[in-house]
Amino acid sequence: MSQFTGTLLAFFAGALGALVFGLIGFPAAALTGSAVGVTLAGLAGLRFDLPVWMRTAAFILLGINIGTGVTPETLQAAASWPLSMAILGLSLPLGLAIAQVGMVRWMGFSRRDAVLASAPGHLSYVLSMSLEQGGPTAQIAVIQSIRVLFLTLCVPLLVSLFFGASGADLLPVADMTLVSLGLLAIAALALGYGYQALRVPAAFLMAGMTVSALGHVSDLTPGRLSAGLDDAAFVVMGTLIGSRFAGQSGAVLRNSVVAGLWLTVVNVATTLLAVSVAFVLMGVPPAVLIAAYAPGGVEAMAAIAVTLGLDPAYVAAHHVMRLLILSLLLPIWVARIREG
Repeated sequence: MSQFTGTLLAFFAGALGALVFGLIGFPAAALTGSAVGVTLAGLAGLRFDLPVWMRTAAFILLGINIGTGVTPETLQAAASWPLSMAILGLSLPLGLAIAQVGMVRWMGFSRRDAVLASAPGHLSYVLSMSLEQGGPTAQIAVIQSIRVLFLTLCVPLLVSLFFGASGADLLPVADMTLVSLGLLAIAALALGYGYQALRVPAAFLMAGMTVSALGHVSDLTPGRLSAGLDDAAFVVMGTLIGSRFAGQSGAVLRNSVVAGLWLTVVNVATTLLAVSVAFVLMGVPPAVLIAAYAPGGVEAMAAIAVTLGLDPAYVAAHHVMRLLILSLLLPIWVARIREG
């Protein structure tokens, strides 16, 4: 099967999943439905890999749309974020330690592999560390993918059911012009390569957010992304999440499901604990805190924030901080295990 045919079939599965989820009223249907549809297609044996340019384009579009919600009022509110990020920073090693203990005691992982499998995010970084150290990289990839998939499904459902946060729309009402969109996309592409060179997490998403936020705060590029482009970018994101299950052997999947569910449960528990502390100390709405603290993918969680009417800048900033903390924490943790 050619890459084009595989990609076409993947998008068909993603679009079908998005349609079904939309019909049943599932929150963030374009993202969650496509992720489930492509996951099922991958488990059924479909093999595919999205072209790099397509992933980059989707991340830029999502970043641009998230950036349209940045206002002068949002920037003023950023003064309260350091305490929130400190609470996030304390919750990360707590969750990682609990998940690691369970994987070592009950699932037969070595301490080093358990740390990498338990990391609450930063998948590409984790897998590169596993490859360098000769760990079970395929199994770690599946475990982490289960975490991302479950959180992508659970966060919008949890927020919508318990907090009813899906009605607000924080983005501009009118669509931006093609000229504005083209200028932002070109600027984001250039900045994205610069961010990549500096190893900024989620480089192209952050580049899109940066140029879009500047354009909207200055009122040079008013408007939001059209609904069609927005949904298309969500389907690409969902397809990317689901594609991680393509081509995995049944044995790897069976052995990874329990570990992935354990990791998800631990992540949810520590997230809710951190949300409770932040709510008591800061009074930030729990719905926003859940989206900001839940360790899903940066792009997916920020996109979910937009669809649920939550503050996308607050959510995205916390997820980027989570990846930066993990970039420092994981090598130190693994090195201490080797020394011990």
